Order: sequence, then C-alpha cells, then structure tokens
Amino acid sequence: MAYGYNRIGYFEWGLFTPGPRGGAVNRADDDKPYLTPNQVAELLMVSPVTVRRWARLGRLNAASTPGGHRRFRREDVERFAREHGLAVDRPAAEPLRVLVVDDDRQFAEYVAELLARASERVVTALAYDGFDAGHQVHAFRPHIVLLDLMMPGLDGVEVCRLLKSDAVTRGIRVVAMTGYPSHGRVDEVLAAGAVACLAKPFKKQELLDAVGLPPEEG
Repeated sequence: MAYGYNRIGYFEWGLFTPGPRGGAVNRADDDKPYLTPNQVAELLMVSPVTVRRWARLGRLNAASTPGGHRRFRREDVERFAREHGLAVDRPAAEPLRVLVVDDDRQFAEYVAELLARASERVVTALAYDGFDAGHQVHAFRPHIVLLDLMMPGLDGVEVCRLLKSDAVTRGIRVVAMTGYPSHGRVDEVLAAGAVACLAKPFKKQELLDAVGLPPEEG
C-alpha cells in the first residue's frame, strides 16, 4: 500500500446524503444537567473509554464528584458535538451502519465479520478503493467510517478533512486504521476530525471501543 498524495479517489462530496446520525439516548435523561460517561457515550455513539480519553486530554470538559467520578454538563457535551460534527439524533431502533474502507479485502471482510458478530444492531458495507468509498457514502449513508490511511490513490487524512468540512457528511464518525502508526500521522488524522486511530493489527475490543459497542455485546 502507498500514500495517495495527488488525488482522493473519486469522491463527489456534494452528492453525499448521509442519513440521521448520532447515538441513542434515554429521553428521560434529557433534562438532567449532568451526564455520566456512559450516558455521554450513548448520546455521542462512542464508547465510554473514548469519552474518558477526551476528558483526560482536556477535549471535553468534565467535573468530578466527591467520589472522583466524572460528570459532564449537557451543554458542554452538546457544544462539543456541534464543534466536532457529531450529530446526536439517531433513533434507538435504527441499525448502526459502518463502512469499512480498506484495499486489503481479506482484512476488511475480517473487520466486518467481527462487527457483525459483536452486535445484531450493526450492519456493514465494504469499499476497497476511492470510487467504492464515494459510492458507499452516498448509497449506504454510514454513521461510522473505518478508514485505512494508506491506500493507493487515497490519502486517508485528506478524506477525513473533506468529510468533516462538508456540512452534509461532517456528522459521520471517522475511525482511522493504519499499519504504520507514527505519532505524526496519528496526530494528523485526529486533528482532521477522526475520533480514534487504530494501529493494525488491533484487538477486537479496541475495535468495539472505537465504534461505541460495549464489551458485553462482544
């Protein structure tokens, strides 16, 4: 595999029409001013591990209870979601659509199989190049894109930037994947808007954490 420096596949960004995105949340919690990490994770459709990491890095404001537990103000969470393009309106009954973009077909199929076995509410689609990815974002309307950073003719960091810069697609969660996890490259894709970057080969639970599936479903 090689970096695609000169082009980004055949993405036609203006044509993308992703469906409703965002995590399901218990509406009984809507009026509560403070949320637990699990409630924030459910709201933003990420794992509690990701929420705690955001808090630890100072990306998401958190308060502490006398017992040392983190609590998050709803207004801070909603502002964070707006700033990072994380919509929160996906109905609870709607399947979680995950698009796996990787030119290694065997690996892409393996990832899709792991997700399918982990939860019945996950449906997956596969793309092996830029053309496939552009088509699937339009047709499949994913909530999450698992994106390999190193594909022929495809610069994953730039794809992430473009997804996040378009009002129509910016609510899609991008989880990067790479077999060459240099700090500079990881920092670059996180700065571009990815919620996580997984170093290949990654463990099953790392994958589930990244897409917001709890351990008990895996």
